Amino acid sequence: MTIFSRRSVNTKYNIISTLLLVALFMALAYSNYRREQSLILKGAVDNARIISRQIIETRDYLSKSVTSEPEHNENLIPQVAATRIARQLTRGSNYYVRQVSLRYRNPDNRPDRFEARELTTFRDAKAAETWQVTDVNGKKALRYLLPMVADESCLTCHGSYDTAPAFVQRRFPRGHFSYGYKVGEVIGAVSVSVPMEGLYRQIGANLRWDVLYDGLVLLVFILISGSIIRRTILTPVKNVAAHIAAVAHSGNFTERLVQRGEDEIGELIGSFNELMAELDRKTVQRVESEDRYRNFIEIAQSPIVTFMTDGKIIISNQKAEKMFGLTKQELLGQSIFDFMEHGEELQRAVAEYFSAGSSNLIGTTTRQKVRDVCGRLFEVEMVISVSQSDHSPMFSAILRAIKE
Repeated sequence: MTIFSRRSVNTKYNIISTLLLVALFMALAYSNYRREQSLILKGAVDNARIISRQIIETRDYLSKSVTSEPEHNENLIPQVAATRIARQLTRGSNYYVRQVSLRYRNPDNRPDRFEARELTTFRDAKAAETWQVTDVNGKKALRYLLPMVADESCLTCHGSYDTAPAFVQRRFPRGHFSYGYKVGEVIGAVSVSVPMEGLYRQIGANLRWDVLYDGLVLLVFILISGSIIRRTILTPVKNVAAHIAAVAHSGNFTERLVQRGEDEIGELIGSFNELMAELDRKTVQRVESEDRYRNFIEIAQSPIVTFMTDGKIIISNQKAEKMFGLTKQELLGQSIFDFMEHGEELQRAVAEYFSAGSSNLIGTTTRQKVRDVCGRLFEVEMVISVSQSDHSPMFSAILRAIKE
């Protein structure tokens, strides 16, 4: 954080905006990736559902319409016809479709572990359909099952052995588990398998292109927005800060900035100009006041020195300079406490004045001993008054030498 705090506002803005936009970009890319996955899965499920319903409708139609024909033409057996129609429907695609049953007649209809579990669910819980994306031979695939429910036409072949057609009785003897179904019972399911690896790879390829394209757009946006923000906000604010620093260094309050708008930046520049005008006016007043004060003390008949709370002398007249034996340049900046025999008493009196509001040495005439630049002591009468200047109190000491 210390390193970050030393950066310029422009750098901070670029870093923060870049991080936020990149985070937003990554979140949107991930959301888009998940949405495409969801759409592909929904499309695969919808196609599997349509194929499964067509097969079931075909099987139901054949079982109701075809009577003795299957005995002479195996292709008209509902299960066989439906299987072959499914192959026609899915030719040229990567869909794999078959009919499965827990009580199968054709070994090709024997369910695998997943299909057996779902068929048990259909039988026990009467579910409408089911699907799941699972690993098949190490690759992702959609497994979809739609149950087939027995009706009166199905019981012709799957009811009792005695009522079954002769060609069925010849192939499946009495006691075979494929007999004994009842109306409304789940007789099996259409199972559709759709490989998803290729679709997911396509999503990944699309995502990479989207990231590349959107990343370039994001980079251009950051550069353009950064340039606009820098030109319209950061540079004017930096310019104001630079002028404030220059004024603080030089004390020149005549500087003004050009106000180009009425927005917050324009108000800031306007406030800066008003502040400079007010400080310039007060500076002129202070200088005039100090000049008047200097002129006043110069014509005074007594030595006068003005000092701050720390004793630092800031103004003196010629009488004081003659008393202490120093020029004005040599006297200014010296501590008045150093010129007094008991300077610590005056120092305590100044501190007392701030804490208690009064002091026995402030505002009264006292006798003190002061020394000149050569160290000679002489006695004076001293009166100290207090005045205020730029929120800092100043003390003026009027000295009158007492002749022995």
